[in-house]
Amino acid sequence: MSDQKEDVLIEQVRELRRPLKSQNTAEILGEKRHLSAAVDDETALVREESFTRRGFIAGGAAALFGIVGWGWMSEVTRTTLLRRTFQFNERVAQIFYRPRRLAPEFAADQISAPRVNGFFGMETELDAAAWRLAVGGLAGRADDLLLTLDDLKRLPRTEMTTELKCIEGWSVIVNWAGVRFSDFSAAFQPTNRPEDLPPYISMTTPDETYFVGWDTPSIMHPQTLLAYEMNGEPLRPEHGAPLRLASPTKYGIKQIKRIGRIEYTATRPRDYWAEAGYDWYAGL
Repeated sequence: MSDQKEDVLIEQVRELRRPLKSQNTAEILGEKRHLSAAVDDETALVREESFTRRGFIAGGAAALFGIVGWGWMSEVTRTTLLRRTFQFNERVAQIFYRPRRLAPEFAADQISAPRVNGFFGMETELDAAAWRLAVGGLAGRADDLLLTLDDLKRLPRTEMTTELKCIEGWSVIVNWAGVRFSDFSAAFQPTNRPEDLPPYISMTTPDETYFVGWDTPSIMHPQTLLAYEMNGEPLRPEHGAPLRLASPTKYGIKQIKRIGRIEYTATRPRDYWAEAGYDWYAGL
């Protein structure tokens, strides 16, 4: 097609925004059309209803087949299918993951009312004075390094207002303040060379009843924080005091509250909800 003819066609297509009396898009673009013989309104209605019934029957049959097929599968087969689906989703998410791709941030007047949800690992009363963060897998250490909250507050402070999404379907806008996990890792290095970071991070509550696993690229995202403030105030016990994870790149099930221990590890760590059948990666 010549440039001149293309320009003419583009201008003609733009005319579609105006009422047309006798032309349609196919006529304007010179497209070949194969039309059936003209039919009266009654015949057209019968054909339309026929197509509608066929679509409904086909859709219903497909749904029924899926339900019957799922029920026919053994528990082992269903578990394997779900696991492979999760693994596929994880690989796709990792392909598109970019550490410089930031989640949206919001204005202060968009902050939501706090929502309390999930007390796993926080059933016992918090003794804030006795709390320590244990860090394992550090370079040159066979034992855990013990840190106080003041130790963490000496690291560069980062603040962000992002959306916390729950896997149950709800979300809230929260202002977090704390230290980027990447800054924490730079201060307390698991290896002598930053490029040799272990592939996984394990985190547990002090009582070890709640635990999550993260892949290192995700937790090093610049919007992943070890948070000690929420909406301008120190974390409250119900929200994970004294220290919790906050990140807009993962669902809330990965944002562990009341962190007691962090470990750098070469093996894929356990994850509480993954062991209950959820997606281990749980990325957004």
